[in-house]
Amino acid sequence: MFRPMRRSRQALSREECEKLLREGSSGVLAVTGDEGWPYAVPLSYVWRDGAIYFHCARTGHKLDAIRKDNRVSFCVVGQDRIVPEEYTTYFRSVIVFGRAQIMEDQAEIRAAIEILAEKYHPADTPEHRGHMIDREIAAKISMAA
Repeated sequence: MFRPMRRSRQALSREECEKLLREGSSGVLAVTGDEGWPYAVPLSYVWRDGAIYFHCARTGHKLDAIRKDNRVSFCVVGQDRIVPEEYTTYFRSVIVFGRAQIMEDQAEIRAAIEILAEKYHPADTPEHRGHMIDREIAAKISMAA
C-alpha cells in the first residue's frame, strides 16, 4: 500500500518513532484540499494510544478537506541539524498515515482537549485547566487521526 523508505537503513525503530511522536511539539497535517490540491498545515498535537489528537475551529479548509477525503498524513520533525561542511541536513522525523475522524461526542472532545492541555501546560492545576477548557470548548472541535 505504501512505498518502502528509499534509505531504509536510516529508518527509525517503532520505539524511536513513538518517542518522537510523544515528545514533538508540533507537526504538519497534510490533506487533499480544494480541487485536489495538497494542503498542509502545522498543528499542535498530542499522540496517545496510537492516535494523534489536535484541535481546530469548527469550520475551515482542514475540516472541509477531511469531510471530502479523510486520508491524511502527519509529519513531525524531531531533529533538523544542518552540517554545512557536508552540505546536508540530518533529520529525525516520522510520517504517519491514517484516516482522520471528526469527533462529535462532547465527552470525547473534552477528553481530547484535556490531554492536549496537559501536554502543553503540564504544571497547570486541574482546576485552572478545567476552567480554560470550559471557556474554549464551545469554539473548538477536537479531532483524532
